[in-house]
Amino acid sequence: MNRKVLVLNQDFSPISVCTVQRAFLLNYLKKTELVASANGYKLHSVTKSFPMPAVIRLTKYVNVPYKGVALTRQNVFKRDNFTCQYCGTKKELTLDHVVPRSKGGKSAWNNLVTACKRCNTRKGDNSPEEVGISLKTSPFRPTYIMFLRDFSGFHCDEWMPFLKRH
Repeated sequence: MNRKVLVLNQDFSPISVCTVQRAFLLNYLKKTELVASANGYKLHSVTKSFPMPAVIRLTKYVNVPYKGVALTRQNVFKRDNFTCQYCGTKKELTLDHVVPRSKGGKSAWNNLVTACKRCNTRKGDNSPEEVGISLKTSPFRPTYIMFLRDFSGFHCDEWMPFLKRH
């Protein structure tokens, strides 16, 4: 039951991810319709069996004005695959400002990377070039669809047709 369900707007554009329990409730209340079920999985009550949802679609269109990925510590770690962007380790991770804040660097997607404590301490209040280290990948702002598809921590084949379009 730890599965996640992709929620589509009425026009089939992805808008969020929810739990199986919430998806089943929305479906039961006729607020959504089942688009794709989790292959072979069922939900059981005392007398009935229901297909476990993998993708649901809202029956009414919901205007979603801004679909962005929040800049949080956890989301930067997800974007960087929980890997130090300087040495590649996955241990003792922190955030690092590529351009230090003391030198005008902002807390923004294109200036924050995941770094281990050792590399972060080594870099200190300098740019990577000044210390002689380089980034494995350049920091970037992930799109909402990219975040759902690549960084949500759950991969489901039933989602791919809906995430590839956008």
